[in-house]
Amino acid sequence: MTDFLTLSGIPLADWPGVLDRAASFSTQRLATTLAGRSVAVVMEKASTRTRVSFEVGVFELGGHAVVIQTEGSQIARGEPAEDTARVLASYCQAIVVRTFGQERIAAYAKAANVPVINALTDQHHPCQVATDVFTVRQHFGSLQGLRYAWIGDGNNMAQSWIEAAGLFGLDLVVACPDGYAPDPQLVNAARMQQQTTGGSITLTTKPEEAAGGAHVLSTDVWASMGQEAEAAKRKAAFAGYRIDQALLERSAATSIVLHCLPAHRGEEITGDVLDGPRSLAWVQAANRLPMAKAILEYVIRST
Repeated sequence: MTDFLTLSGIPLADWPGVLDRAASFSTQRLATTLAGRSVAVVMEKASTRTRVSFEVGVFELGGHAVVIQTEGSQIARGEPAEDTARVLASYCQAIVVRTFGQERIAAYAKAANVPVINALTDQHHPCQVATDVFTVRQHFGSLQGLRYAWIGDGNNMAQSWIEAAGLFGLDLVVACPDGYAPDPQLVNAARMQQQTTGGSITLTTKPEEAAGGAHVLSTDVWASMGQEAEAAKRKAAFAGYRIDQALLERSAATSIVLHCLPAHRGEEITGDVLDGPRSLAWVQAANRLPMAKAILEYVIRST
């Protein structure tokens, strides 16, 4: 059985097939992989793209999605993750979970005897970065020979990009303010992996260094879900970490801009960049659907 709790839940050797399958779903949307099967989609955090892509994805694979939100379920009354997982596993063939700490989704996975998919935790966002990798491959034709830049918070998105750099052997530069760097243990683990896969990971506090010559520039909001009380503090700390036209001009002539959305125009990215010709944010958002289906198909076929 395969759980997809981080990007490494799918072995490197299997990723080309998963990405190819996502590409096929971009043109041929319907399949029967999940015919007669149900998937629980547990949303412990607010969601638009993740919830809809998985709900529609299950339907287009011929299955039935059961969406469970915290309010209106026993999760709101404190039912342990392990108990929820055991019950859902007795009804459904997979469980998609969007939650808080990585330890919580690990508890779901340990208790469930069906595959569990990480639809976002505070530490990782593998479905989104898998989609971003797919979008880059779709646009450039390859993941190799490119320079990748992450600009902003060392959050779950940054950390999944770091894992991607280790897994796929990418050259990644991460620019974060002091005090907002990604988990050093994750960085070290990815660098160890790069001894086999190649690539490099550079940490800096200078956005212009990350953007210089980059082919792919990515960012995210400065205050993620659960950090609303820190918004003012973070806004001050991240001043200068905005992807604007001046920063974009430092990148490669063929560069693209990614944003996982929702975006705060004028903060982490300017409106003219987000809505401009180099932005693939909307392609990226649309690609959540074929990637969700490719991941669902992979983990369920492994059971």
